[in-house]
Amino acid sequence: MKEYTPLDSLKGIGEKTKQIFCRAGIESVGDLLHYFPRVYDTLKEPTAISEVTEDEVQAVCASLEGEPRTVYARARQTTTGLLREGEAYLYVIWYHMPYMKNALKRGSRYVFRGRVTRRSGRLMMEQPAVYTAEDYERARKALQPVYPLCEGLTNKMLQKAIRQALDDPELTEEYLPQEIRKSLGLADYAFALEQIHFPKDRKTLVFARHRLVFDEFYTFLLAVQSLREDRAKKPAAFPMKEPEGLDALAARLDFQLTRAQERVWREIRADLASDRACARLIQGDVGSGKTILAFLAMIFTAENGFQSALMVPTEVLAVQHFHALTELLDKLGLPFHAELLTGSLTAKQKREALERIKTGEADFAVGTHALIQDKVSFDRLALVITDEQHRFGVRQREALGEKGGLPHTLVMSATPIPRTLAVILYGDLDISVVDELPAHRLPIKNCVVDTRYRQKAWEFIKKEADKGHQAYVICPMVEESEGMEAENVQDYARRIAEALPAWIQVGILHGRMKPREKNEIMDRFLRNEIQVLVSTTVVEVGVNVPNATVMMVENAERFGLAQLHQLRGRVGRGKDQSYCIMVHSTDSRRIRERLEILNHSNDGFYIAEEDLKLRGPGDLFGVRQSGIAGFKIGDVFQDAGILAEAKKAVESCPVEPQMREKACRYWNLNKDKLNL
Repeated sequence: MKEYTPLDSLKGIGEKTKQIFCRAGIESVGDLLHYFPRVYDTLKEPTAISEVTEDEVQAVCASLEGEPRTVYARARQTTTGLLREGEAYLYVIWYHMPYMKNALKRGSRYVFRGRVTRRSGRLMMEQPAVYTAEDYERARKALQPVYPLCEGLTNKMLQKAIRQALDDPELTEEYLPQEIRKSLGLADYAFALEQIHFPKDRKTLVFARHRLVFDEFYTFLLAVQSLREDRAKKPAAFPMKEPEGLDALAARLDFQLTRAQERVWREIRADLASDRACARLIQGDVGSGKTILAFLAMIFTAENGFQSALMVPTEVLAVQHFHALTELLDKLGLPFHAELLTGSLTAKQKREALERIKTGEADFAVGTHALIQDKVSFDRLALVITDEQHRFGVRQREALGEKGGLPHTLVMSATPIPRTLAVILYGDLDISVVDELPAHRLPIKNCVVDTRYRQKAWEFIKKEADKGHQAYVICPMVEESEGMEAENVQDYARRIAEALPAWIQVGILHGRMKPREKNEIMDRFLRNEIQVLVSTTVVEVGVNVPNATVMMVENAERFGLAQLHQLRGRVGRGKDQSYCIMVHSTDSRRIRERLEILNHSNDGFYIAEEDLKLRGPGDLFGVRQSGIAGFKIGDVFQDAGILAEAKKAVESCPVEPQMREKACRYWNLNKDKLNL
């Protein structure tokens, strides 16, 4: 078999089972072997029911008292049973698993393992795994892989299929040059795959994971190197000259560019006027003024008679950029036309917009993913800009670029990545850093507190609303979930509305809402018709609301530092003092230390560097934590050392055609997932 062999070539996987695997993104045996565990679990000695503690995963050995019962309530199916040991008892509950009723025999002893919680005054174990005593004892001797699952897919199904695939030597054939493996002391490929799925112990797991992380980074960097080499060979398809009066144009802005903006603007101008296609990343902290640089680059392009396109991840942001661009053109008295293209336009509006873009009547196109649809064609697209670029897959950005032959490319990112990592990850791009905030921006005042401070925080939000200001409150979930103890938008909005005066309007926003609904809510918030917006992280990339002065984040420990910093950047955009309140619900000293980094600094790049130091190379059992790049197993923060190793290997060792082919195949297969 080959890595691309269809999954149903394995024994026991028919059409129905294949569809279940496909829901998890597993379509080939290669996908299966590289479907890595989410975490690894170790099983402890079962404890007595009388000694179980709340909010911990534990195991108890007991027999069911009576038959399990399955009931239906509020469209939710639950199966419950009762375990008793003397005077102590414990309820077990499974959601949407009615087969447990027949799987368990009354009077037989089992080991039940799951998280113990207290609800309505009763101790209960939710979604416990069930073992015979013998099976549990065997499982205790090894690390247990826990995979990301979807409906119908179980750990056992995955393990059975993976074991079968590992038995095929053709699938686990070594492909890395021996010189690289020997110099870096890397594990054999077959051994690494075996141990990542079925580890002998922690030490062996770390050894295996190192090899597979190296492989992923190495193939990625080979592909990036090829991209850069290919780009360097091609002349600019749209040669431009520096327009007359460009400096005078920038001088007519309502504000003065910072020194950092002026430096990056000079770099962009030089790129656009060179004989090679521009490919530049503009990295800048939240609020550093990257957008005006994009607008100036678009004006530069229009002055040369060409079109440009700006793609952003949300309709709300597209509308904001469109209005800001048209206002700028009016103020500067420039004769250029901007067109907005989003999914919520009516059929007539969309048809007319597409025609103006196609004929060249529109000099600028601002929009969402709608810009890359097949129906969109440009007359002379010479500049492509993607804002908040980490929200787009590589393939999406390429699709926009392909509409203009080989246009100049600018990608903008507010995700704080240490420069040492950025230089490696974005090896096919030149990098500019806007490392200075506008002078009028007041530093945000931060505080990290536990849930006991919540009432005071609400009182503070009321005081800010009394001054005419507004607040965001971020929750990690949309609605209550049986499997997660965390604040949710629906319940939280109701509670805070009850706690605040009736004149303070509370709105909700989340990703399940339709685009039109989200736009309406954000428009009302922008007009101050809503004073408190309770939302999920969909506001991480949102409209500019200068009147918002408070960002309150519940369950802050559930978010990465980069994401928290992005959320904090939603406030502090006006002339008034702004505040960020991060509420945690954990006793973990390590998590509190990470949050304190944000508490003491508003500098995204400093935060990224400190986060890198704090994580270190030992943070293994999350597999990927940063969320940056979208690698399957590698994490650019915790595995920064391996990333550097891979970079050195790419630069120092000759690459065989077979390896370069593998790298290109990796790139093509993962473009949709790599959100670089």
